[in-house]
Amino acid sequence: MANKTRMTKAELVEHVARDTLLTKKHAEIIVNTVFDSIVESLRGGDKIELRGFGSFRIRHRGPRIGRNPKTGAKVAVPPKRIPYFKPGKDLRELLNEPGE
Repeated sequence: MANKTRMTKAELVEHVARDTLLTKKHAEIIVNTVFDSIVESLRGGDKIELRGFGSFRIRHRGPRIGRNPKTGAKVAVPPKRIPYFKPGKDLRELLNEPGE
């Protein structure tokens, strides 16, 4: 995957299928289950910790007054829940190894 700027979900499924010797359909079920589990946990207010990889959590952004960029009019922006990923120490170290 040298010189690629992103990996799509379909490519991730192919990678899982190839490495586990499963069919693409089974690999897709696994990938979807992992993603769905993360989303449901975050919706429920839980924090997800994957040791060595990182953690997912929700950050709360309060209400504020913004501006419409086109008209300049003030606009009330409602509070939001924003997903946040914090990489783990092992992942940071792997990404910053010399010679890569």
